[in-house]
Amino acid sequence: MGKFAPWVGYLIALLGLPQLFDSVLAITIFNQMAIAIVFALSYNMLLGQGGMLSFGHAVYFGLGGFMAVHALILIEFETVYFSITLIPLVGGLIGLIAAIFVGSFSTHKAGTVFAMISLGIGELVAASSLIFVSFFGGEAGVSADRTFGPPFFGIEFFQDVEIYYLSAGWVFASTVFMYLFTQTPAGSMANAVRDNPERAEFIGYSARRVRFISFCSSGFFAGVAGGLFALNYEFITEENLNAVTSGRVLLMAYIGGLGYFIGPIIGAVVLTLMNSLLSNYTELWMLYLGIMFVLTVLFLPRGFAGFIMMHQTAWLSGRLSSLVLPYLITGIPAIMFGGSILAAIEMLHHGGESFGFLFVTLDSGNALHWFALTSVGAASHFACRLSLGQLTSAWEEANQSEDTTERGPS
Repeated sequence: MGKFAPWVGYLIALLGLPQLFDSVLAITIFNQMAIAIVFALSYNMLLGQGGMLSFGHAVYFGLGGFMAVHALILIEFETVYFSITLIPLVGGLIGLIAAIFVGSFSTHKAGTVFAMISLGIGELVAASSLIFVSFFGGEAGVSADRTFGPPFFGIEFFQDVEIYYLSAGWVFASTVFMYLFTQTPAGSMANAVRDNPERAEFIGYSARRVRFISFCSSGFFAGVAGGLFALNYEFITEENLNAVTSGRVLLMAYIGGLGYFIGPIIGAVVLTLMNSLLSNYTELWMLYLGIMFVLTVLFLPRGFAGFIMMHQTAWLSGRLSSLVLPYLITGIPAIMFGGSILAAIEMLHHGGESFGFLFVTLDSGNALHWFALTSVGAASHFACRLSLGQLTSAWEEANQSEDTTERGPS
């Protein structure tokens, strides 16, 4: 039963969130997270597991979403009759069909060739969405009404919380199936082809076929995410299949941690919170997102999940607690230094106006405020640099192997 404990906890977390945070804003954010988690996990199947860098993954998300909205329209006008709980499956099938077509010629090569093909396909579909107005709706997009569908055990999906529980079910099922894919021979060979396609070919596997299977599976789950988007928002536009959306899912997967199954989930949660909460407090949230991405690339190349897994040795050896104090000694001044940088950026942005920043009021036209901010930044930077040696020593000691610890210094 131990191996099922994380899945039980994951399901309880999904179902329990609306009970812990019972507000309209919270339910809206949870719905966005549900969509982002499936979308980011589907992208991880491409890049993290298969080594295929795609700049057009939003194509399968958007096409699935558009067809899901059209399916809702057909239900609304009673052209077809089925439960809206199956709408994400409609999106997934369309994403799969599109992936089969594109993958038939794009998966022959990986690397730069695949990336450029994905970029070209993405731009082609985005441009077509503004040309074929009858299906894509032009710049206005396409809208529908989910409440016309037949009730599902008495539930008519009028409220967002009802859609959330439906989304949570699809998120859990999608997560389980995507994880099971990693345990199949195709999933294992996807990692092998990512690392060394020549060796995979040498032992008798077709690298192109392995990439094609991963690509089609990824397209299916991206379409499922598009279907969830259509159910939640009841409309979809060209923005949902252009390069901006493709770039956003890349950020989710990379910041969370490529190659770790839980990484895209972390990235989806972090970026959704930044998009939903941070954007309410500052107009520069996209700038901060870019800064976070750059810092992640420089200092956490394996993402947040990779940083967490770096502590596995210290955890198993029981020495993780020895890192708490060094982390605090270095982390507090580091946070203060980062906060002073953000405050300076906000002061430059407001240009002579007073504004609230965290728990203080700053005036960008006041020289005393600039002096205090500079002093705090310089002092915290000095304190952070001064404590790095202690943190490094504590880290090396906590991650020593058992053999080295037992022998002691030579």
